[in-house]
Amino acid sequence: MERFEVKRGIIKSMGGNAGLARLATQHFNDVEVNADGVFTASFAILTRVTAEYTEDGKLQVDVEQMKGDDLSNFLSQDGGRENAMQARSRWSIFLDEATGYSAKQRGDKAKEQAKKFSKARSAIKMAHKSIEMSSTVTQETIDKAHQMIAELEEMIESGTAPSEGRVKKLNDLL
Repeated sequence: MERFEVKRGIIKSMGGNAGLARLATQHFNDVEVNADGVFTASFAILTRVTAEYTEDGKLQVDVEQMKGDDLSNFLSQDGGRENAMQARSRWSIFLDEATGYSAKQRGDKAKEQAKKFSKARSAIKMAHKSIEMSSTVTQETIDKAHQMIAELEEMIESGTAPSEGRVKKLNDLL
């Protein structure tokens, strides 16, 4: 499962998950939509593509691709390699249109998100170390730090990148 940043206004202009499913019909085969607007489709080596816009404004996709003998057999068929390249191209164009970002921009956004997660994890480790080593930190400050750490860890577990402000508050507290 992957999550992609979506350019501001894209979800509204596309009409939410219904528009996303409509877009999927232009790029994939056998598109089926459930009651929530989440679509499932396929094309060539992409045996299953599921996608939806999440409540926090991200594109969440799950892709299953042929592997092993199935992939070898597919590629050895007449037009197999061309269909595989067509599948990758359709996938890329779908992501471009669904997110409003190019492949490079999506990569940059992913790096940006990873950096936020990394900074938060680092701040949590530093806070634990500071609490452990310091003898002048009050119990009230320790309790507040533990509360902030719990909030950051919850955000990390849910896949939401903590803001730099929250991380800075924890660093400044200790």
